[in-house]
Amino acid sequence: MKISNLIFAGFFFILILFSITTYVNYRQFEKVKEDNAWLVRSQMIIRTLGRLQRNILDMESGLRGYLLTGEPIFLSPYDSAARENEIMFYELDSMIALTSEKNDELNKIRLLHHTWLTEFAEPLIIAKKNVDQSDSSYQVFRSLYYDQLARKTEANIRSEIKHNFREFSEQEYLLREQRKTILEASVASTSIISFALTSMSLLVGGAIAFYIARAISGRINHMVSLAENIAGGNYQVQIEDTKRDELSNLSLSLNNMARILQENISELERKNNELDRFAYVVSHDLKAPLRGIENVTSWIEEDYGDILPEKVTEYLQLMQGRIYRMENLIDGILRVSRVGRGKKVIEEVDTRILLQEIIEMIAPSSAFKVSLPEDMPVFYADKVSLQQVFINLISNAIKYHDKGQGNVVISWKDVPDYYEFNIKDDGPGIEPRYHEKIFVIFQTLQERDTVESTGVGLAIVKKILEDKRGSIRVESKKGKGAAFVFQWPKDERELTF
Repeated sequence: MKISNLIFAGFFFILILFSITTYVNYRQFEKVKEDNAWLVRSQMIIRTLGRLQRNILDMESGLRGYLLTGEPIFLSPYDSAARENEIMFYELDSMIALTSEKNDELNKIRLLHHTWLTEFAEPLIIAKKNVDQSDSSYQVFRSLYYDQLARKTEANIRSEIKHNFREFSEQEYLLREQRKTILEASVASTSIISFALTSMSLLVGGAIAFYIARAISGRINHMVSLAENIAGGNYQVQIEDTKRDELSNLSLSLNNMARILQENISELERKNNELDRFAYVVSHDLKAPLRGIENVTSWIEEDYGDILPEKVTEYLQLMQGRIYRMENLIDGILRVSRVGRGKKVIEEVDTRILLQEIIEMIAPSSAFKVSLPEDMPVFYADKVSLQQVFINLISNAIKYHDKGQGNVVISWKDVPDYYEFNIKDDGPGIEPRYHEKIFVIFQTLQERDTVESTGVGLAIVKKILEDKRGSIRVESKKGKGAAFVFQWPKDERELTF
C-alpha cells in the first residue's frame, strides 16, 4: 500500500470520527438548547400565572371595598387588573401548546373568571351604582348580594379558581423538574460521548501516526546508512526493500546511484591509473633524449674542452642549464598531476612546531628573518599537504626577494570553519594585474635566467587548497611587498572528498 494512500486513509478515518463527534455535539447542543428554552418559557408561564392570580385577588379585594363603601376609588385596581388579565391570558395562550393539558387548566381558569365577572361582579357593581337612585334599587342590590352569599356562588368560584391555579402550578413545576432532569442527563451524556469520541480519534490518530512514523523512519534510517556508506567510499551497499510505495522508488534510486557511483569510481580509478602510467611514460620518454643531449654536451666538454672557443663553451653551459630546467619542468608536471590523488593521512598538527621544522629545512641565510606568533592553532589536517603549502610560500618569499636581507612575517586568524594564514614579506611586491597569473602553471614574473624557477610552486599550492575546499589570494602592490593569504579547514575529519 502506498504511503500516501495510508496517510490519506488514516486522515479520512480521523476526519470521520471528528465529523461524528461534531454531529453528536451539535445534536446534543440543539437538545440542550431546546430544553433550556423550555425552562425559560416555563419560568415566564409561572411568572405570568402568578401575576394573573394576584390580579384576580386584587379584583376581588377592590370589589369588596366598593360594595362595602360605595367609593369608586376601589374600582380602580379592579378595572386595571381586568384589562391586564386579558393581555396575560393571551400571553399564556401563546406560551402553552393547544394540545397540552395545561391549556385545559387555563381554559377552566379563564371560564371561571369570566363566570365570576358576568354572574357576580358586574351585576353587583351595576346594582351598587344604582342604590342611591331609589329604595327599590337598594332592595334590588341587597336581594342580589345576599342571594349570592346564600348560594355561595362567588365563594365556590373563587375556591375553584384557586384550586385550578394550584393544579396548574404544580403541573408546571413537575414538568420543570422532569425537563431539568432531562437537561442534566443531556449535558452529562454529551460530555461523555464527546470525550469518548475525541479520545478515540486521538488514540486512532496517534496509532496511525506512530505506525506511519515507525514504518517510514526505519526505512529512512536504512537510506541514511546507505548514504553514509557511500560518503565513506563504500559504493557496493544496497537496500533491500520489498514494499511497493514511494520510498521503494527512492530506495531503488539510491541503489542505482550507488551502483552508478561504483561504476564511475572504478572507471575514474582506472583512468587515474592510466594517467599515472601515461605521465610516467611521458616523463621517461621526454627525459631520455634530454639525458642523451646532456651526455653529448658532457662528452664535447670532456674531449674538446681545451680547444673549444669560449663562446661555444658558454653555449654548451647554457644548453646544460636548459636541459636541467626542462627536467625540472617535467618533474613539476608530475607533481601537479599527483596533487590530491595520494592517500591522505589526517593527524593532529601543531602549526607552530610544523613551521619551525619547515624553517629549519629551508635554512634561510642570516640576512632573512622569519617571524612566528607565539600562539598558533592545533588542529586535525593533512600534514604533508599543509607542509607543502607553507614550504612553497615561504621559499618563494625568500627566493624572489630583491634585497640582500628581508623579513617574512607569518600570522593567522580564526574565521568560520577555517583558519586563515598570512605569509607577508617586504620584497619587490607584485602588480595587481599579475595577481591571478602567478597561480597558473609555468608562469613566473622573473627572467628564467635570473632566478631558476619552474613556475609550478604556486600552481601546486592553489590545487592543494582547492582540493581542501580552501582558497588563496595575494595582497600586494609593486614595491610594497606581498602577502599570500590562504584558508585551511579547521578539521579535515569532517570533510567528505
